[in-house]
Parts: sequence; C-alpha cells; structure tokens
Amino acid sequence: MQADFLNQLLVAAGMGLLGAVVFAAIGLISGTDETTTLAPPTLLVALLGVPPVGVFTFFLAGAVAKHMTHAVPTALLGIPGDTTAIPLLQDANILRNLGVPHIALRKMVSGGLLAAFLAVPLAVSFAVLLAPFGDIISKSAPWIFVTAAVLIAYLSGGRWASVVTLVPFVLVIVALQAFTASRGVKLSVSYFLGIAIGPLVADLFSVLSPLEGPRMRRDRVRTFSLAPDVKSWSGYFPNPFKVLDATQTRWTLAAAAVSSATFVFSPVAMTVVLGEAVGSRIKHAYHRLTTVLAARNGVTEATYIAEVLIPLIAFGLPLSPVAAGPAAPLFNAPPRFTVDAATGQTNNLHDLLSHWEFLGYGMLSVVLAALVSYPFAMNHARRAALFVSRKVSHEAIIATFVGLIIVISVWEGQVLGLLVILTMGLLGGLLSRTLGFNTGVQFMGYYTAVLTVPALLKLFT
Repeated sequence: MQADFLNQLLVAAGMGLLGAVVFAAIGLISGTDETTTLAPPTLLVALLGVPPVGVFTFFLAGAVAKHMTHAVPTALLGIPGDTTAIPLLQDANILRNLGVPHIALRKMVSGGLLAAFLAVPLAVSFAVLLAPFGDIISKSAPWIFVTAAVLIAYLSGGRWASVVTLVPFVLVIVALQAFTASRGVKLSVSYFLGIAIGPLVADLFSVLSPLEGPRMRRDRVRTFSLAPDVKSWSGYFPNPFKVLDATQTRWTLAAAAVSSATFVFSPVAMTVVLGEAVGSRIKHAYHRLTTVLAARNGVTEATYIAEVLIPLIAFGLPLSPVAAGPAAPLFNAPPRFTVDAATGQTNNLHDLLSHWEFLGYGMLSVVLAALVSYPFAMNHARRAALFVSRKVSHEAIIATFVGLIIVISVWEGQVLGLLVILTMGLLGGLLSRTLGFNTGVQFMGYYTAVLTVPALLKLFT
C-alpha cells in the first residue's frame, strides 16, 4: 500500500512538474488561448494512459503556471498573455505608460500565487458540500446541460444571439454525428478538438480570403519598448506578502475566496466584475491600479481552479465554462474517461480519485507551479519577454498544435475525424468572432447534442 502511494506521488509530482514547465513557457507567448493550449496536451496525456493523478496534476499545475506567466507579456509588452488576461490589459498599460511595468508584473504574479493556494482548499470544501446532490444531478444531466448551456450562452459576449445560435449549432453536431455513424465511425474527441481550435482554424481560413486576408496583413514588424528591470528583494524566491501590501493582500484573498465558490460563470466576467468591485473601494489612483491588478490576476487563478475542481469532485460532469472547455479531457476522453450520453453516468477522475486526493494533489500542483513560475516571472521576466518577442516564432507554435491535433483526429476517425475537426473549427471560430458565441458555450452545445437531444427524442417518440 505504501509502495503504491509512493509510486502515485512520484507520477503526480513528475507530471505536475512537466505541466508547470511546459505551460509556464507557453504563458510567455502572447495571445495564446487557454482551450487551444491546455486541452489538446491534456487529452494526449490521458489517452497515453498516464495514471489519473498524473493527468490531474499535469492539467492543474499547467493551468496555474500559465496564469502566472501570462502576466509577463500583458505587463511588459502590452499584449494579453491569454483570454483571461484581457481584463488586466488596460490597468497594466497605464502602469507601463507611467514607466513601472515591473511593478504591475510583480503585483499580478504575487496576487495569482496567493489566490491559487487559497482556492484549492476552498473549492474542494465547496465541492464536498455539493457532492450529496451529485446523484440527483447526474440523473438529471440531460436537462441540467441544456439549462447550463442557455445560462452560459446568455452570460457570454453574444448574450441573446448566443442563446439563439445554440439551436442551429446543436443541430449541426447532431447531423455530423448521424453522418459519421452511418459510415461506422463514432467520434467524440474530434468535436472537442474542433471547438478548442476554432479561433485558430477561422484565422487560417481568413488568411486565404481576399476579403479578410488583406485586413490581417501588417506592413511592418511590431515593435515593443521594455523598461529596465529593477529588483527590490534579495534571494531567488521573493515573499509575496512583502510584494503586496496588507490592503492588497486582503482584497486579493477576498476576491479569490468569492471566485472559489462559483463555477458557472465566465472566468473573464468574474475577473471584470470582482476587479471593479475592488477598485471602487480604493481612492488613491496608483494604489487602485496595483491593487486591482493583483486582485484580478488572483481571480483568474481562483476561478479556473474552482471551475475545474467543483464540477469534477461534486458531479463528474463538465458543468462550467472551464470544465467544458480547457478541462474537458479530465471529464471525457474516450475510451479512457467517459460521460455516458444516455444516463449521464460517469467514468472519469470524479470516480477514480477521492476528495482527499483532489485536495492533496491539487495543493501539490499549486506548489509545483509556484516553484516553477513565480520565481521565474519575478526574476527573469524581462529577459524572457525579450527572448520570446525576438526569437519565438508564433507560426512554429501554431504548427506544433496543428500537427498534434491532426494526429489525434486521424487516430480517432481517420479522414472523417479530420473533416469533423475542420468543420467544427471553422463554424465555431467564425461564430465566436462574429457573434461572441465563445468556446465555453460551444462545448455546452456539444453536451446538449449528445445528452439532451437523445433524451428529447425518447420523450416524444
């Protein structure tokens, strides 16, 4: 028994460290989308047969690490590191114009670190409170998914347009499923990947268009101005409680505590709302900017952690935008992890790990991410930003993910798998760009197609 535990711990630590290192590096690359970057590697890790604790720590350590280093391009280059960093950009740019981007960076990263350590135990506690209702929710899965899909669609950027768009989007998925099934091919992973890379596919097609292509071209290389770095501490691992003052620490932890108990709202929306709530209570302009940045980056960490842990522990169903998007492979990675379309029954990390394991390995993930990302971002951010902006080819990063996605789609469904990914990617990407019908809503649309539509047909036939 002790040997098994030690083996699991070593696997969890190794995969968590790998996830932290990989996604800390990806976080430095501006404009990377969480779903596009987190979901495919996590799916690959799951399908390769890595033990459940390893899959869990790989994802969670990677997500936490990425949401620390995404502060580097946001604060220093003026480009959001990923989607959740967009609400931080305006305040970060003001501090850049004041000549103190390094202050913005340190406040953001320190806020994220404190929030991550608080969010795991709070999210697990809240999930345990909801767990007794898990069976009822699982049996009601078809109706809960459609309700959650409508709610998340309404809370997205598209509002009522997204709600209405759910209907044709679901019908397209049902039609594709019927088409592939008629040829003896059953797909699920390909739908996930198609939705995940939708914005990327839409951009690639747009480049080929004589209408969109010229708009995407740039007549000169983008230039950046990096302020000199100023180090105000000794040692390699600065104390976050000294980087943030007492007021900033209190507001960051308070905002993180609130976001740790929510799991159905968009992470971007939570970041904006809680950031505004914190900012409205601080009068001094400079102190307000730095406090809001710390609190908002803390919210990005806490919301991501809560939206993964609460649905995973309490229900085993991806009932949140993050669970249905970047964390989808933790719930559904056939044939390894599954959500039964007919009954809503699960066979995924919810069934394979205990509450205490989620807590223990969740804290391990945060520790590993903190050891990798926090001192790196605090000590080497300027050099890293300079290297990424000068040397790292975004085209090479895109090509890497495209290659990985092609391999997985062909493995699952040969040519039909690849065609489904292209279809879902193009449709989803264009809908996201034009109507605000984002990937979180699209994932809920997928679950509505595979869970709710069969239940409705059974009800009326």
